[in-house]
Amino acid sequence: MTYRNGTYVAFDGGGDSDIITGDIKYFNLMKAWKSSEDIDFTFSDSHQKTYQVNDDSKLSTLRTRLLERIKNSKNFILILSDKTKKKNKNLDWEIEKAFEYKLPFIIVYPEYEKIQYPTFHKDVWPIKLTKLIDEEKIKCIHISFKKEPILYSINKYSVVTEVYPNTSVSYYSIDAYKAWGIE
Repeated sequence: MTYRNGTYVAFDGGGDSDIITGDIKYFNLMKAWKSSEDIDFTFSDSHQKTYQVNDDSKLSTLRTRLLERIKNSKNFILILSDKTKKKNKNLDWEIEKAFEYKLPFIIVYPEYEKIQYPTFHKDVWPIKLTKLIDEEKIKCIHISFKKEPILYSINKYSVVTEVYPNTSVSYYSIDAYKAWGIE
């Protein structure tokens, strides 16, 4: 049996590998939080657990590596920004595979301080995510891109412990955000 302790992070790369303007900057910020001695933020990055792939790798090679990472993950973070495209076959593929492997979904929105009405953000949901949420097939927590709710969610939701958000549009209360110092 596979030891599933990693967190898989997905985002719309959109062909934009620019670390300043592309959504990869949010993933890189999570890695910076993790490596900082001054910040309490730890997670097991599923992308560091297999061989890396090059930008010029074949799609089949890329997907083989990504699938291996998903299989070894305990949860799935999906970063959705105003740059996320509704139609993205690679992101839809990652969402489908995370769903197939029953990973809890942690949906993260960088442009917001708090998430209280997840369906208000439906305009940035990729097609596959929209379908799964509308059909209530997956369990998701929708949160802001802040280290406290991200870390809390990573530690709480796991396919290993079988702890999932209650619904496809779960979110934390205003009081939870206040407890994290997010006003």
